Amino acid sequence: MVRLQLAVDTLSLEEALDFLGEASAYIDIVEVGTPLLYRSGLKAVRRIREAFPGLYILCDGKIMDAGAYESREQFEAGADCVSVLGVTDDATIRECVKEAAKFGKEVSADTICIPNLAERIGQLEDMGVDYISVHTGVDQQARGRTPLDDLKEIKSCAERAGISVAGGIRLDTVEQYLALEPDVIIVGGGILGQQDPKAAARAMREKMQQFQR
Repeated sequence: MVRLQLAVDTLSLEEALDFLGEASAYIDIVEVGTPLLYRSGLKAVRRIREAFPGLYILCDGKIMDAGAYESREQFEAGADCVSVLGVTDDATIRECVKEAAKFGKEVSADTICIPNLAERIGQLEDMGVDYISVHTGVDQQARGRTPLDDLKEIKSCAERAGISVAGGIRLDTVEQYLALEPDVIIVGGGILGQQDPKAAARAMREKMQQFQR
């Protein structure tokens, strides 16, 4: 079953807590997005963990250096998974993976701006990351790029890691991604940017369930 990850980027921490109180039943993973981390720091992870002890939390710190220290801080705050940029040094990724093992947690490698996906995916898997996140950035989306081609390429070469995909996914486009069988669909504005976000979360969950029957 494909899991639904909600990227909380644009909301304030209090808004995020309120929304999760209404819609957490439709969500498998809550992503404490980088903009929310900028605004609220790791307090965002702590507060969400306290309010929703059973919810899986990914802290999207996009670690680029000091892998052990930064991942440890995020795990101690209550994160179940941390993100590390796949373009960073191998030593940083290995330190994140090593720290995750100490906590019994997980690591997701973000593929944004990786120049040679086919080569790097094998290296990331060899280093022990749990997930590879297909990520087309907002600025790339503005130029018309979507994650579909990257998802196809990564699915063709990944052997062990789970695959998550993000990049402007909406209710009217999610079936294109589901057809490629990722493990996690990541949605931000496709839910939170809608007129009725709770209804959008419910509709996204229903669409995913219907597609997989």
